[in-house]
Amino acid sequence: MTDGVAWLRQSALPAEAGILTSLPDSSEMRRLPFAGWRQWFIDTAAVVVSAVHERSAAVFYQTDVKRDGAWVDKAFLLQLGAEAAGVRLLWHKIVCRAPAGTATGGRPGYAHLLCFSRALDDPVETAMPDVLPRLGPMTWSRAMGLCAVEFAVAWLRDHAGAKVIVDPFCGVGTALAVANRLGLDSIGVEIASGRAEKARQLRA
Repeated sequence: MTDGVAWLRQSALPAEAGILTSLPDSSEMRRLPFAGWRQWFIDTAAVVVSAVHERSAAVFYQTDVKRDGAWVDKAFLLQLGAEAAGVRLLWHKIVCRAPAGTATGGRPGYAHLLCFSRALDDPVETAMPDVLPRLGPMTWSRAMGLCAVEFAVAWLRDHAGAKVIVDPFCGVGTALAVANRLGLDSIGVEIASGRAEKARQLRA
């Protein structure tokens, strides 16, 4: 149990480690005013993409929200952080959280998967779908969907050479459990003790 940002700043990740994570929403960080959370999100995205080896990659799963009648585009915030760190966007996928044509409330019917790398390419011969039709089951209310996680872990394994999946904001450990099921090692960091304990026990 520790702080993911502090851990990343102290850790040099090897080339075989890929990151798959989801940064906390402002609703999970109420000690910060919204403007403070927004800057934290951008700064933390920069820390995450800087932490991976240049031949590896960092993948984020994020869902937008509405706040005071305005849209908070987390994909945009991630790209601001990556740009500040000098790391390029390799690909951006949309994951359907609800069937196309469905009206939703405070959160959209889709989520983002964004992949950043300093040196990897995304060649045409490895073309992948831009829209993933199913999020998949969720292990808890704020979890990444299992189908989205399986897609991201498989990509990191097959195209970034990842043997270890790192999630510095692991929650109850969805990314870690999927990585283990797909034959990879995993490292999770979580500041909340209850979630950290659940992550130790989770199997996907």
